[in-house]
Amino acid sequence: MREAAIQRHMPRRRTGHTTSVTIGGERFYLTANGHEDGSLGEIFIQWGKQGTTGAGLMDIYAVALSVGLQHHVPLAELLTPGLDLYCVPNGRTDDPEIPRVRSVIDYVARRLAIDWLPYSERAGLGIFTITERMDAAQAWLDAEDALLSRTVRGDAGLDAFRWEIATGIGAPGPGLTYAWSAVPRMKANLSSNSSTGPG
Repeated sequence: MREAAIQRHMPRRRTGHTTSVTIGGERFYLTANGHEDGSLGEIFIQWGKQGTTGAGLMDIYAVALSVGLQHHVPLAELLTPGLDLYCVPNGRTDDPEIPRVRSVIDYVARRLAIDWLPYSERAGLGIFTITERMDAAQAWLDAEDALLSRTVRGDAGLDAFRWEIATGIGAPGPGLTYAWSAVPRMKANLSSNSSTGPG
């Protein structure tokens, strides 16, 4: 005899929050409501005009996640297929914790993981905020700082380049192009420092 999953219904009065985000010039709204115990219970995603293909696809994805949650599927298992899924719109976002994504689905998976999963589960999925990435990269940055002379430290282009290498999230401010422009200067400074010794 086949076993049926027991559906967990949402309470009549729900608590949650809505996150608005712009991805590739398009505005999205992600609403996540929780149960009384603080676990995630349902999701809504709004994009564009009701009745369009994009809006319909977002509705279907949100319903699929919500039904999975109501039938006790672990959130991490529901989010994993959406991580790094590539489609448009994608690219830069206005969310400071998730500055770049490969798609809206990728953003939703990362935002829900950051908001609703404990750190240990997120780390297992490779999902970190910028602050967490910087904390993890701090030891590497400190070691690199010890190798650089005083004349090289404080170079804005080099700092942007180091940020990109350490975090993998792109340079803050002017961007990766500016960071790569620092490479010839960095090589020249390092070669002159190696011939004269540390400053």
